[in-house]
Amino acid sequence: MPYSDDAHHPDLTLVTDFLRSIHPFKSLSTAGIKRLARRCVVDFFPKGTKIFRQGETRVDHLYLIQKGGVKSYLMDEEGEITLKDYRGEGEHFGALPIIQGTRANLTVETVEDTFCFLLDKDAFLEVLHGNREISRYYLQTMSAKMVKNVYAELRHHRMAPRTEGALFLFSARVADVAKGRLYTIARDADVQEAAVIMSERMIGSLLVEDGDGGICGIVTDKDIRGKIVAKGRPLSTPVGDIMAAPVQTIRGQAICFDALLTMIKKRIHHLAVEDQGRITRVITTHDIMVAQGTSPLYMFREIMAQRRPEGLYDLSNKVHKVVRSLIEEGAKAYNITRMITVLNDHILERLLAMMNEEFGPPPLPYTWLSLGSEGRREQTFKTDQDNAIVYADTREPARIEAAEKYFRVFAETTIGHLVRCGYPLCPGDVMASNIRWRQPLSTWKGYFSKWCRTPTPESVLNSTIFFDFRNVAGDSGLTAELREHLRGLAGRADIFQLYLARHFLASRPPMSFFRNFIVEKDGEHKNTLDIKKKGLVFFVDFARLFALKHGVAETNTLDRLRQLRDDRHLGGDLATEIIEAYEFLMHIRLVHQLRKLENDEEPDNYINPADLSDLERQTLKEAFGVINRMQEFTKQTLRITDM
Repeated sequence: MPYSDDAHHPDLTLVTDFLRSIHPFKSLSTAGIKRLARRCVVDFFPKGTKIFRQGETRVDHLYLIQKGGVKSYLMDEEGEITLKDYRGEGEHFGALPIIQGTRANLTVETVEDTFCFLLDKDAFLEVLHGNREISRYYLQTMSAKMVKNVYAELRHHRMAPRTEGALFLFSARVADVAKGRLYTIARDADVQEAAVIMSERMIGSLLVEDGDGGICGIVTDKDIRGKIVAKGRPLSTPVGDIMAAPVQTIRGQAICFDALLTMIKKRIHHLAVEDQGRITRVITTHDIMVAQGTSPLYMFREIMAQRRPEGLYDLSNKVHKVVRSLIEEGAKAYNITRMITVLNDHILERLLAMMNEEFGPPPLPYTWLSLGSEGRREQTFKTDQDNAIVYADTREPARIEAAEKYFRVFAETTIGHLVRCGYPLCPGDVMASNIRWRQPLSTWKGYFSKWCRTPTPESVLNSTIFFDFRNVAGDSGLTAELREHLRGLAGRADIFQLYLARHFLASRPPMSFFRNFIVEKDGEHKNTLDIKKKGLVFFVDFARLFALKHGVAETNTLDRLRQLRDDRHLGGDLATEIIEAYEFLMHIRLVHQLRKLENDEEPDNYINPADLSDLERQTLKEAFGVINRMQEFTKQTLRITDM
């Protein structure tokens, strides 16, 4: 938006002092700063003003926040808002659309009354192209100096990409990154013909057409090597005999992060791209890596290449390096924890596969469950083990004995390897190595029935760990049966729901009557607050309570909240507030832990509010205020009047 009629030229000394105090303009000479200051006006924007509107606003100025703060967000075609950033005093917005010559790429809205210095576009571009330091700051992905200091400064760029808004994994659309035209081959064509086409076109895959012109499968150069050449089968073999079907697809409007995550999960390198129900092209891991430059796929490949448990031991230590690059790309907490979980899952899956090879086939089908934060796919850099084994029931005494012996050794060995991989033992011994948490399906159903029907403080505590389970390896049918058993129980267990609600309402957010933070008064963590126990746990418990009440099968907190919103169990405005507050707290936690790791310190959850900017402290207070609204909603919904 152009500046308002109230904008005016400020006192020159005020602007020069401000520019001299902020990066990167403080690198300019005194004369250079004064030249820029003369090209600035000051403008005031009341709280709630949309300074930029995504895709609409022509950006003619770089906005430098002198007082106040803004949030920026994307809105998709369905109207869903994705929060991207908060920026406060001394920070800026508007650089990317000026550099790229586009309209605003994000909506920018003030979160409090805000004053900005507006530097006109021509002046900004002149200094950008005329000063190496400023050019490096805005145009390079990350200068060596910035790499060294970025984690100490992340609180000033909390959810920002490498340069302002220069997103790739989280902004680039699949349709824009997928290269080349669509190549197909008939299902009854032979493998030799497929190989010739791939060789001539220098491609690694062909989509396979059925007799009606539809796509029924995909054949890759890997299929030809592994299924034909390696096995000595004739080149006259029909393509349909070796193709993979059905074809894994992704929408062209999906972001590259989702394509990458799908490929890693399914262990494939090609996805067919769909636009309006029609397959138009193929995206490959190579396409993404070429466009991005680096990729979590490298770590995935390293995990899958290991043939002995010892080869996995050091790989978990590389997860934070992958995540660092995601934060540089502008990743949100939800995407970061998803990627941490996927990589950790692959380490665990690879290890379990090795254990199956070492101990031979199990005497009964089983599933390995991840519990707690692992079960919710909310792992950060500080993750203890929480796991269990559920195996099939049998009435045969010999098989019962064989299963007990097999799974005891299997679990103890696996847990030992996981410790060496960097995943500490659970202090509460909630692990498959504990015989109590290594039982047949009927016993697990009995546990859940007892906890729901005879609620006690111990039952409530167990529910916060065990009810967030998910299958990582083994027979997913056992997991599904246990999930259905729990859904049936919890939906009818009004007394148990009441116990969960009282547990959720028993604590208060760490804010005093005068809206000051309540921190530790002494000891090792003096002047800090535990952002997990004093903040995030409220959101996790709230989402679990209402997911159980309404039969939501999701375990991830954000997925639960979104499902509750979509099913109209949670009002849209309140749901948006809860989701934004939760993601903000998670992001603070992740960045704090990452900075600890970068400083060779053990990651923890203790945040010192004094280390945050004014805007971050204000946002933290607002996030804690959301907890009060969640608790009021719980009281009203469950008709709790005595708390």
